[in-house]
Amino acid sequence: MRKLSKLSALLAGILSPPAALFLSSFVYTTLTSRSADLEKDWLFRLSLSTLAMTLPFLVTLALVIKDRRRRVLSLSGKVGLAIAILSLGLAWRPVRDGILRSKQSKNLALRNVAAPPFATADIRGKTQRLADYKGQVVVVNIWATWCGPCRTEMPKLSQLYKERQQQGLMVFGISDEGVDVQRRFGEQIQVSYPLLTLSGNVPSLYRDIARYPAIFLIDRQGRLQPAPSPDQPFEELVASVDALLNGGS
Repeated sequence: MRKLSKLSALLAGILSPPAALFLSSFVYTTLTSRSADLEKDWLFRLSLSTLAMTLPFLVTLALVIKDRRRRVLSLSGKVGLAIAILSLGLAWRPVRDGILRSKQSKNLALRNVAAPPFATADIRGKTQRLADYKGQVVVVNIWATWCGPCRTEMPKLSQLYKERQQQGLMVFGISDEGVDVQRRFGEQIQVSYPLLTLSGNVPSLYRDIARYPAIFLIDRQGRLQPAPSPDQPFEELVASVDALLNGGS
């Protein structure tokens, strides 16, 4: 029993990384399931889940301090503390996601600002330029094959494009995934609009994405207009597109 007590700090340190990941996931998932507005409280949920990641380190630190006061702090305790300190580095990912999410929220809220032009190849090798579609309403959908809401939304976007194309609607999908991955997915759900790669000139506005899917709406004058969030019904996006097609902004 005394030997186990001496190893408690080491064991706590070793368990710190997986415990930090578990606590972060548990807190974030729990708060998300109870959220009334996912778009408004994302920072609160992310902050609490990030703070939860520090608990294993604090437990290890408390055990080390206890051993030191008893003058029984061993090399194993120091090793445990070192591992626990390293586990704090895991918090960098949610911090980075928070920074990106903040940028994304600001970018998605832009109104009457010129949309940054892009010129990049689609999955068929054809170069697509935003400038070529001036005078049309453009929907830029940032997506990923692993994103569940993206998989649900894309068939609806594809149908919307088919129905509004003659009225001046253009839709692009942009993903950081490889051509083969996108092509296989596009064939599965028969996407009717171009799927673009990041191989060309794609500004950071369309790259700095933490939450998928993300939609940028561009009016006939080439200006960004706010789009409904992914939490809102798809009909809200349809209404926004129709308003822009009919000359609104």
